[in-house]
Amino acid sequence: MTTRPAPRRPGGDALRRIGHPVPADDPAHTSPHAFPDGGLWRTEVPSVESPEALAVVLAESERLGVPVHRVSQGSGVWMLTDAEISEMVGACIERAVELCLFTGPRGTWDTGAATRTDSGGAGPRARGQDGLAGCVEDALRAVALGVRCLLVADEGVLWTLHRLRETGTLPADTTFKVSALIGPVNPAAYAVHERLGADSLNVPSDLTLAHLTEIRRVSRAPMDLYVEAPDDLGGYVRMYETAELIRRGAPLYLKFGLSRSAGLYPYGAHLREHALATARERVRRGRLVLDLLARHGADGGMSPIGSRNPGELHRFASDVEALRSS
Repeated sequence: MTTRPAPRRPGGDALRRIGHPVPADDPAHTSPHAFPDGGLWRTEVPSVESPEALAVVLAESERLGVPVHRVSQGSGVWMLTDAEISEMVGACIERAVELCLFTGPRGTWDTGAATRTDSGGAGPRARGQDGLAGCVEDALRAVALGVRCLLVADEGVLWTLHRLRETGTLPADTTFKVSALIGPVNPAAYAVHERLGADSLNVPSDLTLAHLTEIRRVSRAPMDLYVEAPDDLGGYVRMYETAELIRRGAPLYLKFGLSRSAGLYPYGAHLREHALATARERVRRGRLVLDLLARHGADGGMSPIGSRNPGELHRFASDVEALRSS
């Protein structure tokens, strides 16, 4: 089992010298969970929208010494050609990096007017049978080309894909990552998403440290969290909290997002220069986070590169056996 890091508090030694009280860590707040490999944290570079952007991320990660466990894309499987997907799959296999692609249509790009109102309507969820079927079609196409991690933004899509995985229609080693666009914000919701088939859940980046502790009391499913969030998800920069985020939230994917940056979705060649520049900067942001962890003595406990197994998770019972025999 990986030794839990005992990081120093930012500024703690200096503050003690002048008699300023520094709060002690509460052992009860330490997550009891880890990845199956014993690691406490992994890394993810999001918004990698094309083979060219992926090449930039991989080159920069090697140049800056930033380990990358997973890269994710936000525009969707349907925004990539078969050749582009195959190129990205090959590049990730070569570097032992997991590739995660977003599934299908979503309500925020659909014809429904409610998503344009102040309430946001149903948000990014798949609208109607066609929306659900489009996500399934994307999933089938992606796995046929070698992708083994799919991003979802709809609870119904998640449950459907999980059942397809259980029946063998999708490969058993396919994993499902819940998007930050619908990320659960309380322990009960987190546990429900796990039971619907989620293998990794991107919680909103405005959850407090106490919220992470509450979630870890009910679920060990891997958590994803933007250490720096894009503007449309709040633009939060939580670098100085990284060690505590790991302590409270393990097993945790540290996501290196980018604030003060225009959106990329849906990506196309008209956004090429912006996509490449932001891909490069996301890796640099990752280097800043890792340097900070090292300075605080909290850089231990990383999963080995190439790790992607989420471990044994709780699921709702389904009708899979009946479907297999029919």
